[in-house]
Amino acid sequence: MDPSKRRPASHDVEDIASAKERGWRDLAPIDDAYRAGDITATEWHAAVRGVIEQAYLNGDNPRAQSGHSGDESRWREARSLLVDLLPPHGGTFLDIGCANGHLMESLTDWAAEAGITIEPYGVEISPALADLARTRCPQWAHRIWTANAMGWKPPHRFDAVRTGVDYVPADLRGAYVAHLLDHVVAPGGRLIIGVYNEERDQRTTADLLRSCGYAPAGTTTRDHRHPEIQYKGLWLANA
Repeated sequence: MDPSKRRPASHDVEDIASAKERGWRDLAPIDDAYRAGDITATEWHAAVRGVIEQAYLNGDNPRAQSGHSGDESRWREARSLLVDLLPPHGGTFLDIGCANGHLMESLTDWAAEAGITIEPYGVEISPALADLARTRCPQWAHRIWTANAMGWKPPHRFDAVRTGVDYVPADLRGAYVAHLLDHVVAPGGRLIIGVYNEERDQRTTADLLRSCGYAPAGTTTRDHRHPEIQYKGLWLANA
């Protein structure tokens, strides 16, 4: 058999899963309970928030408090490709799931290096993390809200909005994207999905969005330290 076509061994599958998402073992039982009908969407959000909140608040540096395990160089390597997805003219930028505000800070600086000026905002489902973001970024404290973005209607809409499709249960992802485009992203703005880790030869996230009627307007990738994974991002245009 061609080694390149062999089915991954179970330990390889686990290795890839860990590279894609460090907390997958903690989050998988929550997804299973939701699919089985044992918990509601509200309970799913509460359970996921509990896992993430504890892990992030236990972090001993700004990156760990944003869910990243590497040093500053690896943080930039993993997240700065978001600059590729920003509107060239910049404008207002909302980070959904802003955690401690570190991505708001970093992306503002990285965008400036590329000649793009953004005005950062954040929304965070965890009150404790939102409070931490306001403490760390007092200049933006009035721009950071505590809310579940699924159903949230901000006081104004934004030129660019960043999120992950995994911020809601799998069967609600189409509805989540529709809500953001209808109520959070400004007309003519961009809904940015990413950064997410995905196998090189797969387009799972893009295919999911297409199945919901949304064609990506642009994509970007960057090599991951795991040879079978890439950092990826895409954006949807809000007509």
